[in-house]
Amino acid sequence: MPRRISLPRICIALGFPETETLLAHARKEFDAGERFFEFRIDYLPAPEQGVAAIRKFLSRHADCTILATCRRHQNSGKFNGSVDQQVRVLEAAIEAGAKAIDIEIESAENCVDRLESLRAQAYLLVSYHNYSGTPPLDPILRRMARVPADGYKIVTTARKPSDNYRVLALARAHPKMPMVLLAMGEMGFPTRVLSTAIGGLYTYAAPHAAGGTATGQISAHHLRHLYRVEKFTRDARVYGVIADPVRQSISPAVHNRAFQARRTDAVYLPFLVKPVQLKDFLLLAEKLPLAGFSVTIPHKQKILRYLDLIDPLARRIGAVNTVWRKAGKWRGANTDVFGIKVPLERRIRLAKATVLVAGNGGAARGAAYALSEAGARLSITGRNPDRVRALAKACDAEPLSREQAEAGTFDVLIHATPLGMYPKLDQCFFQDRIPAKLVFDTVYNPLETLLVRMAKDQGATIIPGLEMFLEQASRQFEIWTGETAPRGVMEKAALEALNGAQAAHA
Repeated sequence: MPRRISLPRICIALGFPETETLLAHARKEFDAGERFFEFRIDYLPAPEQGVAAIRKFLSRHADCTILATCRRHQNSGKFNGSVDQQVRVLEAAIEAGAKAIDIEIESAENCVDRLESLRAQAYLLVSYHNYSGTPPLDPILRRMARVPADGYKIVTTARKPSDNYRVLALARAHPKMPMVLLAMGEMGFPTRVLSTAIGGLYTYAAPHAAGGTATGQISAHHLRHLYRVEKFTRDARVYGVIADPVRQSISPAVHNRAFQARRTDAVYLPFLVKPVQLKDFLLLAEKLPLAGFSVTIPHKQKILRYLDLIDPLARRIGAVNTVWRKAGKWRGANTDVFGIKVPLERRIRLAKATVLVAGNGGAARGAAYALSEAGARLSITGRNPDRVRALAKACDAEPLSREQAEAGTFDVLIHATPLGMYPKLDQCFFQDRIPAKLVFDTVYNPLETLLVRMAKDQGATIIPGLEMFLEQASRQFEIWTGETAPRGVMEKAALEALNGAQAAHA
């Protein structure tokens, strides 16, 4: 009879070319509380080294579950032996104590008669990997189901946002079939968080402070404590941020901590959405479904065409940064307005104040309309003269070239371009002089940009971009949940995320 075992939710993928490195990372993860490890035997120079590593590790950590994998070179692994040799390696891994083995479908189809004996001794996982895209999956699943196994793993590469749904949908379509379902790449990251909640057997994590065996893997610590993969349920509300790039966003850290503080069954994810993929993302949002999402560069203006109802102020601005679903309709608002006005009103009377806005994108538009309505005397500059003139005309503001702006003096400067944002740390919109007494930089990553350092050197008062972020994020949270945002918790999470990012970039 095939053996049945209960697999933990997170498997640490360990693929290293040296045995001692593999064991060192396994021990470190064990000390952190992990008990499920994939030993990629094919990464080592000789298979017997991997078998010995399994035996050595389990001699001291017998309560752990080892999944042994020896993927052949022909199937994107590193093992150069035959299928027969591959099976012998897996047999040796089982004898050394491995409780589960992974064999790719290409090999499994060529040794079906030998799999039953393997399955009698260990959990047998048959796997499929596609490193180029996400093809039609039903034919693949039918192909795999012809090979008797305890579980089936389908791993593709996400090339567009809706690929995430196509992969995850297999669990809903085949609820009685034990499966591991993941999409590789940054665009496929949501599957790594959501798969176990919708019925997937487990998800993979990279060892802490080391690369994983596939793109998109993050540490188990992040999966457990930031995304709470073992806490939220199948019925959890899913939120996220859409952007390109999205990797540097601190929004997941902030909103997930806020959900945790309010004990809300929800999770917030980063969605990489390329400029031409906005329509495809909405397909994912409908089918997943998403309850709401934040919108940032470069989608704040284009998202309007896909919404059913838009807040009047957001429509006047022509930019939305907050979307949510209510009564089956997508609704949009702009909380950037409050992110600009509230911090400024703590420091200055806006009526008749002279304000220069640098930028003409979504954040700049929100700032311009908010300040115009507050009675400020507004000037706008930017790198695109035509867009500057159009925004200035709409807000009854004065359009200025960068040279004209630098030559002036204003009560307030609001910088709303991506310049200075990670990874463009050495860039600044202004070359020499910062033309204001009060400088509000909407960039928050890093906490101190080149613009802020230059402004401080000139004696200006600074409003950091984090204030804007926290104000607009708090209002997003309140729109989505109907609850008061835990602002102190959100600020602490933001600072931890930014300091962590700064340390990683150092």
